[in-house]
Amino acid sequence: MKKLLLLLLTVNLLVFITACSNNAESEEPNEDTTGEEKQTDESSESENTSEEEATGDKVEAVFWHAMSGGGQESIEAIVDNFNQSQDKYKIIPEFQGSYEEALTKFRSVGGTEDAPAIIQTFEVGTKYMIDSGFIEPVQSFIDEEGYDISQLEENILNYYTVDGQLYSMPFNSSTPVMLYNKDAFEEAGLDPENPPQTFEEIKAAAEKLTVKNGDNTERYGFSILNYGWFIEELIATQGGLFVNNDNGRTDAATEAVFNGEEGLRVFQLIDEMNKAGTYGNFGSNWDDIRAAFQTQNTAMYLDSSAGVANTVENAPFEVGVSYIPYSEEAERNGVIIGGASLWMSNGIDQEKQQAAWEFMKFLQTPESQAKWHIDTGYFAINPAAYEEEIVQEKWEEYPQLKVTVDQLQETKPSYATQGALISVFPEARQQVVTAMENVLQGTDPQEALDQAAEETNRVIEQANRANQ
Repeated sequence: MKKLLLLLLTVNLLVFITACSNNAESEEPNEDTTGEEKQTDESSESENTSEEEATGDKVEAVFWHAMSGGGQESIEAIVDNFNQSQDKYKIIPEFQGSYEEALTKFRSVGGTEDAPAIIQTFEVGTKYMIDSGFIEPVQSFIDEEGYDISQLEENILNYYTVDGQLYSMPFNSSTPVMLYNKDAFEEAGLDPENPPQTFEEIKAAAEKLTVKNGDNTERYGFSILNYGWFIEELIATQGGLFVNNDNGRTDAATEAVFNGEEGLRVFQLIDEMNKAGTYGNFGSNWDDIRAAFQTQNTAMYLDSSAGVANTVENAPFEVGVSYIPYSEEAERNGVIIGGASLWMSNGIDQEKQQAAWEFMKFLQTPESQAKWHIDTGYFAINPAAYEEEIVQEKWEEYPQLKVTVDQLQETKPSYATQGALISVFPEARQQVVTAMENVLQGTDPQEALDQAAEETNRVIEQANRANQ
């Protein structure tokens, strides 16, 4: 039955793609003289040999990750800093492709000595990782050592905390924000310093921002990527749940509830704006919707906080950043964390687990988190990083980055903003995407949502049976 569940969980996986804001700037590693003996009569060649032997004595722990481009450069620089900072452990970073590709490879070695000490997994893989039996909760090391997690961002820790246990260490964390064209706002007579906050305000602003030339729409007012993550966020910020049993937090989820009033308000917004010709449908490719914004084919859109700096830097106009919108019929609750976290394997040598734990702690230091934040645009897991000089300088250059942090820190902790726990989350997201596409083709919003919920219920039931 376990094999059946594992097979189900890797079908129809969606890639959670985020954009890193800048290329990594490698730091000069600290000189590592640990393990060397001072020998005045030795040649430089002998000294080099001693260094190699000392490195060879270190406990090596493999770290599987899915970061490419600037993200890969940054994490490799941080790993190098860790390896140079002490003489007991050596982390070996290995790029494994996408989250799905890395997870598929992990399935074949999980629970064995061949498993990597650390694996990066996207947030919707949380329930699968817990149920897999292949991981050691980091809470074990937190409790044993008395490590103070209160120094870390509560609204990020909440997602990965289940039944009072922190299962994985947050790593590349992001949330959605709304980006808008300030120049277009001024042109349309809108206040660029006062962007729309509610669904009705979005509709009104989009009408003024939409530019038509005969039957051709040169600029749409508002757009959302056809990606389930954004729908989840727009539901959660109203205080709505994705699945029952408190988003699967107090008991295993048995059915979807995203087709309730909160989800319907989101789909009605999309439906009404689409019919009014103010909503731009740019598909499900992140590059396409970002290109549409930068070429001024849409004036407002939702994006990942990790993509903000890159967009601000490259857009030929002034970019504004705001919180995601919410319905007037609800209070703003905030956002669910997205991105990925680091999981520790079980079934491997305890020394390798210790190496993994020491690296996870090093990664959470203000210095490491400051570098990670400015290199990639992802949040600092340790808020003390925001006080570091390099971050303050970055925020002075890109004040829009602080908006993303403010939205996260103002989020109200609840089951809604903690996020849903289901082992078939990727499949559920695909159902939401299909529903979104159907609405854009004319399907009634409630009907589209009900169909998506019904299909999600089916895969949840299959997974729950397989996991019994």
